[in-house]
Amino acid sequence: MSYKEQKYLQRPRHHTSLKKPLCVVLTVSVISMLLVCTHLFPRHGKSSSCHGLSSSRGCENAISALLPAHIRKLTIKEIAARAVVRDILRTPSLVTQNSKIAFLFLTHATLPFEELWDEFFKVTWGRTSMVDAEKRLLVNALEDPENQHFVLLSESCIPLHTFDYTYRYLLYSNVSFIESFVDPGPHGTGRHMEHMLPEITKEDFRKGAQWFTMKRQHAVIVMADSLYHSKFSKYCGPGLEANKSCTADEHYLPTFFSKVDPMGISNWSVTYVDWSKRRRHPKTYRAHEISLEFMNSVSSEEMSVHVTSLGEHEELHRPCTWNGIKRPCYLFARKFHPDALDTLVNLFPNYTSPVV
Repeated sequence: MSYKEQKYLQRPRHHTSLKKPLCVVLTVSVISMLLVCTHLFPRHGKSSSCHGLSSSRGCENAISALLPAHIRKLTIKEIAARAVVRDILRTPSLVTQNSKIAFLFLTHATLPFEELWDEFFKVTWGRTSMVDAEKRLLVNALEDPENQHFVLLSESCIPLHTFDYTYRYLLYSNVSFIESFVDPGPHGTGRHMEHMLPEITKEDFRKGAQWFTMKRQHAVIVMADSLYHSKFSKYCGPGLEANKSCTADEHYLPTFFSKVDPMGISNWSVTYVDWSKRRRHPKTYRAHEISLEFMNSVSSEEMSVHVTSLGEHEELHRPCTWNGIKRPCYLFARKFHPDALDTLVNLFPNYTSPVV
């Protein structure tokens, strides 16, 4: 054997035989870690966001859902929704001599108080969910660019003030009149669905009357929203979770505006409703129950009442302010029976206010 051959054979060799045990050790270690993670964050049915070993992102989302919005990382949909809302709210209101208010009547049939509304306007005018029906009314009213404020009413609603008073009250207000409050009872936050997480937490959940008035910017935001509307469309209904019965028309808009523009709404409705009987439906007034004293009392009321579902005497009372000035709370009232029409038409000139 030559010297060169001996030198070549004496070179240190790579111990390739150690590679396999090392790979096995690493593989076992990684699998063990993943099994520990799976044990710590187990899968709980179809609603869980964590789906076994290969879904670390799912586990991350599941943990994120438990955190409040100011701590957790916002989803892409939430970021996009906030960007749209922010840009729309930055658009200034355009009130001109031609600006109009769109009155949207959500009715089952004809208007029983048409004659009274004629007196109000002094002119002649002629299964989908409630929320979707409201949005269809809004989208049609938005087609007229001169409509700067939108009012949702029912067939049992009546006006409490003159048209001029109502026009100035709404068009020159710095907020939309949408009721939104925390009802800690079973018919309030008790209706929150876990499936609404992470975007809508129980602390976010609000309640309010469906009878709103809103500025054009807010109407556009409602039409642009798909994130929060989809949550209520999918998960707000009867019997979807345990024994809860979520009612979208009482919770969607109050919750939505509490999240996207809480300072831009009044937190009370300008439509008076009597829930004093604590029944499933509010009181309906018949002709014999209506007097000038009663109408004056309702049209001049300066404290709003929010009825909670905690108990018989659990009510929230708040003063009503218009651009920082104390003013009557209500522009409209419900529910009134059709037999009250003649009485209301006769009383109308006496209980309405001409000046804001």
